[in-house]
Amino acid sequence: MIHQFIFAGPKPGLSPEAFQNYWVNFHAVDYAAKIRQIRQYLVATRLPLALPRQLPFFEGAAEIWLANDAEQLASMQSPEFLHGARADEPRWAAFWQTLGIDTDPHPLHEASGLERGTNLIKLYLLLKRRPGSSLQQFRDDLLASRQPSVAGSIRHQIGFARSALYGVGEPRFDAVEVLAFPTEQDLKSCLAASFGTSLRQGWPFLDQNYLFVFAAQDHWVIRPGER
Repeated sequence: MIHQFIFAGPKPGLSPEAFQNYWVNFHAVDYAAKIRQIRQYLVATRLPLALPRQLPFFEGAAEIWLANDAEQLASMQSPEFLHGARADEPRWAAFWQTLGIDTDPHPLHEASGLERGTNLIKLYLLLKRRPGSSLQQFRDDLLASRQPSVAGSIRHQIGFARSALYGVGEPRFDAVEVLAFPTEQDLKSCLAASFGTSLRQGWPFLDQNYLFVFAAQDHWVIRPGER
């Protein structure tokens, strides 16, 4: 399964609120959801929180799940994408600044009894390894640092940038970490505890210049099991 993250911001002159409303209620429903290869899809809209290392500009993130490389290629060649979703982007998004990262998902923790497709509060961490370190060492160190699970989170996953992204040069980030919480207060409590302290200080295996966070509210469009 490919887990794709797309971070986007509004085109010049469009307010963050109008941008988020269009993405969730129009673009996602009328265009993106019609791409048949997309197995699951949600849009997460930025929460107005004061965060350490906050990712600038972007006002929303999409999470897209595709079965494999063949289906991802088919989705990008489909008329629903070329003449639908892609053609619609200039109406609302600063598409030239969009950040996309294809990842291989690595689940760490999920609370028992949590219904798949529940709208949650998310904290996204965009991570880049320390200069001179190997990808394998970075991945090992990151996974080791996340044991036990982060207090307060009810779902915790790391998406490692896919190997194909390293074919020529380097992707901007090596991983996207996602922590999910039932409420905004649970997220705030996590940031006020030891995890927040570590986040502000940065972890030694990371490039501190490329450590960013983004807090958002889920809006599911295609829930697990619907396709």
